[in-house]
Amino acid sequence: MMDKPTWNSTLKAFLYLLPALLILIVFNIYPIIKSFLMSFYTEYDFYNDIVYKYGLSNFSDILNDPNFIKAVINTTVFVIGVVPISIITSLAIAVMLNSKVKGLSFFRTIYFLPFVTSVVAVAIVWSWIFHSDYGLLNYFLGWFGIDPIQWLTDPTYSMPALIILSVWKGLGFNIIIFLAGLQNINRQYYLAAQVDGASAWHRFLSVTLPLLSPTMFFISIISIINAFKVFDEIFALFNGTAGPANSTLTVVYYVYQKFYEEWEFGLASAAAFVLFIIVFLFTLIQLSLGKKFVHYQ
Repeated sequence: MMDKPTWNSTLKAFLYLLPALLILIVFNIYPIIKSFLMSFYTEYDFYNDIVYKYGLSNFSDILNDPNFIKAVINTTVFVIGVVPISIITSLAIAVMLNSKVKGLSFFRTIYFLPFVTSVVAVAIVWSWIFHSDYGLLNYFLGWFGIDPIQWLTDPTYSMPALIILSVWKGLGFNIIIFLAGLQNINRQYYLAAQVDGASAWHRFLSVTLPLLSPTMFFISIISIINAFKVFDEIFALFNGTAGPANSTLTVVYYVYQKFYEEWEFGLASAAAFVLFIIVFLFTLIQLSLGKKFVHYQ
């Protein structure tokens, strides 16, 4: 039996946690609180850290800013484009890898490498793949009689290019998590379904998907949050711009522009807080849906 907690044991545990708590407070909690307060700064002297006036004008300004509205729309399009494709593709690959495949560890490593590779390195490779004249993708499309596409300079195709890169880079993490979930499913369920005469497809629908729903629920939440925070891929792929004609301008990139390029700290903080509210609402919706559709063994 465990000993009952005492003041001495509690103090000792707190002292062990103190270094991590200090790092968390200084680099996470304090910046969040400071950013929230800064969103209400309407007149602010940055050099002397003096606030002359508070208000809600920053929120009204960004909500009336066409660039912010465009950033919200672009972010939504990106999330809708990346998350479903990434989940479906990674699940399909995980199911194939979960079968009796020789060199399973090798394939796991291959698929996981893009996730841990530097975004800059990935962007350089994909910049070459998307090149309008010498790109591998246009060369492949040429086999089917499709004219070269200006992936990185045409506003129409810049968002699809960003989605393709992001899906490819995030596959590895999802595949590893799905593989862990698949291997946690008891094989007796599949044997029972085979005895009942269920085909491979029906076993997937009736056994795999329901029992994998907790894993899929976790991946969907993580994927949506990460998709809303997209920034590195845009900055690296389009050489420090938001794409041609701001075609890949997202909310996080909008925050970057306001904070680091225009020095509008109040507007940047207000936009970041709005993004937090959006992500928080999406997470609440997912949690409510998860109670209905997630099945635990």
